[in-house]
Amino acid sequence: MTLTPIAHIETEFTEKFGIPRQSGLVPDLRGIIRFTPEFRQAELLRGLEGFSHLWLIWGFSEVSGWTPTVRPPRLGGNARLGVFATRSPYRPNPLGLSAVEIAGVDPDKAIIHIHGADLLDGTPIYDIKPYIPYADCIPTAKGGFADTAPGAVLQVQVSDAEIVKLPPDRQSALVQVLALDPRPSYQDDPTRIYGFTFAGFEVKFQVVGDVLTVLEIRPA
Repeated sequence: MTLTPIAHIETEFTEKFGIPRQSGLVPDLRGIIRFTPEFRQAELLRGLEGFSHLWLIWGFSEVSGWTPTVRPPRLGGNARLGVFATRSPYRPNPLGLSAVEIAGVDPDKAIIHIHGADLLDGTPIYDIKPYIPYADCIPTAKGGFADTAPGAVLQVQVSDAEIVKLPPDRQSALVQVLALDPRPSYQDDPTRIYGFTFAGFEVKFQVVGDVLTVLEIRPA
């Protein structure tokens, strides 16, 4: 059986660098799910307005090949675990699973507005399921090496002159993304200048200790 994308997502990220490592870590991140022509039917979304969150089943479109063990960023990249004990993209079947918040449903246009996505712009969506709290939330579950949610680890410094270059509804999301430290876990060079594209803008920054300083924001 061949999986067929039912939709694609539009997000602020055109490259993997900077994307939060889990969904929901940056609630202010926006996304739009646009269905492919075959599935642009209002009937498919009937009743969805009664739910607050969704499960997205999607494909790692920028990943090729898989490996039996990986180095989770949460462990500093120093320990290897079996790929099935992680959420690494390097899987036999490169499928991802994300819980996102519904911000709005437009049945006539067959689109869903969401918050908190951790997906690359253009990622194919293979299925959508409603999040059901009584079945999907298990308070007594163990989280292994990822038992606690990561919080902001960096203090973000950005001047008013730079942050205002972004649209007002994108500014807080960028700061939240940067506070989570988008750098690879093995990189800690205070002289290095990092950059990534966010919401159509190129963001340059530097990290010294636990302080991240935004150097420049300009149109990509």
